Amino acid sequence: MRKGRHPPTRSNAPMNAAASIQADALPACDTARKYVRITERRDDGLVAFEFSIGWPELVVELLLPEAAFDEFCRTNRVQRL
Repeated sequence: MRKGRHPPTRSNAPMNAAASIQADALPACDTARKYVRITERRDDGLVAFEFSIGWPELVVELLLPEAAFDEFCRTNRVQRL
């Protein structure tokens, strides 16, 4: 170990309230369902959109050229919201 570095410590206490949520309390997640919501069609030809798998409320924001966006949607067989 390099000088001045400490080994990681572990704690049995939850890191936050979200960490203590029971897995069975979450709604079912169907990973075969994929969703897209277009948020903007930009003048430079890019499409800004939200993509989600399983839960439409949990999204990642993406930006693709229009042709790549269309291919992305076909490949992933998305449901447009």
